[in-house]
Amino acid sequence: MTTLENRTGTALLVIDVQNGVVAQAYDRDAVLGRIATLVTRARQEDVPVVWVQHQAPDEGLVPGEDGWQIVPEVGFHDDEARVDKRFGDSFEDTPLESVLADRGVRHLVVTGAQSDACIRSTIHGAFTRGYDVTLVSDAHTTEDLTQWGAPEPAQVVAHTNLYWSFQTAPGRTAAVVPSDEVAFAAP
Repeated sequence: MTTLENRTGTALLVIDVQNGVVAQAYDRDAVLGRIATLVTRARQEDVPVVWVQHQAPDEGLVPGEDGWQIVPEVGFHDDEARVDKRFGDSFEDTPLESVLADRGVRHLVVTGAQSDACIRSTIHGAFTRGYDVTLVSDAHTTEDLTQWGAPEPAQVVAHTNLYWSFQTAPGRTAAVVPSDEVAFAAP
């Protein structure tokens, strides 16, 4: 149960599935396929899809340029909510909270990239703000950062799923489920 009163809805949050972010992502095509399926299901069930795009000129993520664009495989629609961000947490200095409040959202189903950066920051940010948060275990990814001491990408994804499955807080739920078990009904 969320701590956000008078909200009953769910939204699918798709984070940073941009050309410049997922070009070298682990299990890229399979993850993007699962995200696309979830986007289609959400639309069929009248669940809002909210798209988040990272801006970082030093990383080639400049609004309007190719690296910044959402990958075509996931089926972005211009008429759906889109939030630009500059920090890992999609709530930080963005209108995401008001976008979700306007739609009566209390439960977020989270997908996207990167598992060990913006996904991790956003699920924690949402949880501390009172949202119920479901991480889709097979619909988030990261790139290979082993040359800088990070674990293999499969281990990063697995670890993110593991630690999120043990999150608890009063009045909120945290869950990890595979894409074929996602229920858009709020917990």
